[in-house]
Amino acid sequence: MSVPVRPHALRVARARLVLVGLLALALGMLPAAPSASAATATNNPAFTANVMAPLWVDASQWPTFESQIRTAREYGVDAVSVDVWWGKVETTDQVFDWSYYDTMFAKIKAQGLKIVPILSFHQCGGNVGDTCSFPLPTWVWSKYTGRTLNGVTLDGNGLRYRSEQGNLSSETLQVWADPLVVGEYADFATAFKNRYGTTYANDLQELNVSLGPAGELRYPSYNAHDSGTGYPTRGALQSYSPLAVASFRSAMLTKYGTLASVNTAWGTSLTSTSQITPPSDGTGFFTSNSYRAVKYGKDFVDWYNQSLVTHGKTVLDAVSGALGSSFGNAPLGYKVPGVHWAMTNPSYPRAAEVAAGLVQTSVDMDAAATGHGYTKVVGLAKQVATTRQVVLHFTCLEMTNTYSSPAWSGAQDLVFWVAQHAQSLGVTIKGENALSGGVATNAGWDTIVNAFDYAPYTGLTVLRVGDVSSGLGMSRYAAFIARYRQRVTVHYAEPASATGYTMHPWNGLTGDRAMTYEGYLNGRHWWSTTVQGTPTFNFAFVSSGGAWDGATRWYPASSTHVYVLPGSTDVAITRP
Repeated sequence: MSVPVRPHALRVARARLVLVGLLALALGMLPAAPSASAATATNNPAFTANVMAPLWVDASQWPTFESQIRTAREYGVDAVSVDVWWGKVETTDQVFDWSYYDTMFAKIKAQGLKIVPILSFHQCGGNVGDTCSFPLPTWVWSKYTGRTLNGVTLDGNGLRYRSEQGNLSSETLQVWADPLVVGEYADFATAFKNRYGTTYANDLQELNVSLGPAGELRYPSYNAHDSGTGYPTRGALQSYSPLAVASFRSAMLTKYGTLASVNTAWGTSLTSTSQITPPSDGTGFFTSNSYRAVKYGKDFVDWYNQSLVTHGKTVLDAVSGALGSSFGNAPLGYKVPGVHWAMTNPSYPRAAEVAAGLVQTSVDMDAAATGHGYTKVVGLAKQVATTRQVVLHFTCLEMTNTYSSPAWSGAQDLVFWVAQHAQSLGVTIKGENALSGGVATNAGWDTIVNAFDYAPYTGLTVLRVGDVSSGLGMSRYAAFIARYRQRVTVHYAEPASATGYTMHPWNGLTGDRAMTYEGYLNGRHWWSTTVQGTPTFNFAFVSSGGAWDGATRWYPASSTHVYVLPGSTDVAITRP
């Protein structure tokens, strides 16, 4: 296997060599003797390894789900991330049905796993991988009809985004409606706290908050409501609702004071403030380079980006305030998507990120000091009014650069830019794969390993649990966890009743380790011991009566949990 490398665009020399051959070990494959040393990864007790639950589990699917999370727990996964759908829980205003999540959370906790709820204030359906359709609560659209905000009286579509194509999106409530609807987010968080704040007070590893489509902090710039805007196009601007237009006009008049000053700044001759609008020709705005080369364009993009970040702060503040001190100050989390396409498109570089609202163009987009344009989106984690830590999650860790048509992608560069800027701002960052296929190949896992070796990611959430509960996905994730946690629990099924057992290691680890009785599981009595700082080692077992079991095993840094049967040299990463 070739050795992964840092993206060459970063121009930073490698600090150390990395040997990753051991990560390709499949379940049950054991070398006869130690091979080259495994890479030395930093022992990070704060490192987290999570899996995403399915978008929804039907009644007939519970046994499969329970088996999958049991398998994940057995090789070292910490927690399960679960979408808590607003549209399924609050189908009637202020009436909450938590019955599905009562079952879901109980099953996760029963497997000894932590829970990462996602307060999903977006619809399910219309995004890549969506296998269900759960719209937002139907009552919310009419509840605010007739309300007035920023001089705009809302009609039945008043909470919806309107795109440059003139289409309406119902996937989330538009960010410019926040002053009216922020109470809905707080009410939902309060109801969640009231339901689970006592029962699951210490069982949340983190609580994530959906801030846009697919639960991501972005505009629906490449969603199904607009034709021809998906990957790998530039997407479509989403700032054409009456609320958005009024917000842009107000922001520019606040910035410049008068229409005359606006004209001076922009080199225009507008005769009415009503002419202060988002771009009338979205395509021309990008192909003419106006989005990054003229003052009007940079002002518009700054406002568009700031509106999204302000939305993030508004919703995170509302959720934080509603939760109070519940759940033991589990961190809050938010997700930023890796909009990696069109980054190097010669006709409009970085345009897809602009349309999604993620970057500024008034700053040097090639500079590390600005996070390559991401400084406000990353810095959001430090703006939330909470004593809780706020964690940034970033996607597309399995993807590599493709500086050519049609993708024009700088995915791997983006993974490093955002992580390094997070580190510079003191923001904790964790990663995800963007597509489930990314954890089905060795190439995808090699790229993820490269990101964790050279960028400050402190945890991984895999999309989804079914992709890492068997086969290559399972063996690679188990080895990945072992690499960054550097801790292993050895489980041994006793061959005969004894008052105790000891693990005897050598060839990489020394010192006999007393084992603790676990219980009667899967028809056998099991003992276990946990050791730290364990790259690779040989081991055997001795009973309290001095009897050796007669077999020599080899731990190949393949998982943080390994399971051994009496007399067998096989080392499994799930309990036989």
